[in-house]
Amino acid sequence: MIRKTRLYTPGPTPLLPAAQFAMAAADIHHRTPEFRVLFQKVLAQLKVFVGTRNDVLLLSSSGTGAMEAAVTNLTSPGDRVLVLTAGKFGERWTGLVRAFGCVPDVVSAPYGQTFDPAQIRAALKPEHRALFVQATETSTAVRHDIESIAKLRDEVAPETLLVVDGITGLGTTDFDVDGWGIDVLIGGSQKAVMIAPGLAYLSVSERAWAAMETAKNPRYYFDLRKERKNAVKGESAYTPAVALVAALGAALDYIAGQAAGDLEKGRIALVDNAEVNAAATRAGLVALGFTLFAPTAPAAAATAVAVPEGMDSSAVVKALKARFALVTANGQGEMQGKIFRVAHLGFFDYLDTIALLGAMEHIAKDTLGLPVVYGQAVEAAQRVYAEATKP
Repeated sequence: MIRKTRLYTPGPTPLLPAAQFAMAAADIHHRTPEFRVLFQKVLAQLKVFVGTRNDVLLLSSSGTGAMEAAVTNLTSPGDRVLVLTAGKFGERWTGLVRAFGCVPDVVSAPYGQTFDPAQIRAALKPEHRALFVQATETSTAVRHDIESIAKLRDEVAPETLLVVDGITGLGTTDFDVDGWGIDVLIGGSQKAVMIAPGLAYLSVSERAWAAMETAKNPRYYFDLRKERKNAVKGESAYTPAVALVAALGAALDYIAGQAAGDLEKGRIALVDNAEVNAAATRAGLVALGFTLFAPTAPAAAATAVAVPEGMDSSAVVKALKARFALVTANGQGEMQGKIFRVAHLGFFDYLDTIALLGAMEHIAKDTLGLPVVYGQAVEAAQRVYAEATKP
């Protein structure tokens, strides 16, 4: 039997063919009129995709570069900040703010859970310069309620800047960026926009721009004021990832094309697609006897699954790859061997979900020894899809 590699990891995600073609054809210099037209078009599209009237900037970096930029541009050494952490990427915020001399107060939730609003209310103080949080904690596949967190911020500490890592949240979750007062929202190219790693993008509010004028942390490559100044001219401050910018333009065109050329509606359709595939996947895996790792706050970007007691999730990940060339993600850090993660963001459709669950039936039966009846996971997913898409 031939095997076709299928990528189900929550980043990098499967590449959009049109984006791959755009990358291959991107033989263009970045200080030319042709590139300036492309760059300005992509920045305008990103504002629609993010759903904001604020500036949206592009950085040639991973999403972590934009996270660092948010810290260095908005804070000063000694600033007191609040970090909400429930996994490896929340912990990254803690490491970043400490690296640049901030003093973090931390509200933690156990892996697989989201935050208790009462804990946030008790911890948040008006003197906090910024509040840092994930929209989706990719390491545990938990989605946090950013709208509620934003309302708490408005009530308790309205001057505190709200900085959201939406790297796996954008394209899988609905945000009202301006209405909720999100000051910085960060995205990454290797997620829902279906292109290769190497670009980060972030929306920046007017409050955040004003805060940069008093922030004292050092910044050079990640000086967002430089990027804003150059973006007006259709340029980046330094050499951009030209091919990735071309790919991003093609991907955003594709998303718009799913809604007759309307990018806003295309974004909504992309989120809906992730939601349905995530729900169908959860139903199928539960039907096989697996336990969801984040049952009370599941993300649409990815699903985290706990293996039965006494089993190692590495066996599932390895068996799927060895038998079907199907690539999933193990748990990270202390969760390695305890959970595996399956993505739904970006260039995934319903039939990809069916393929995954069909493979999982074989692995559950043959590798894990579970009492599987072929078709039970697929049928559970089909019922979810049928209900979600009925006229």
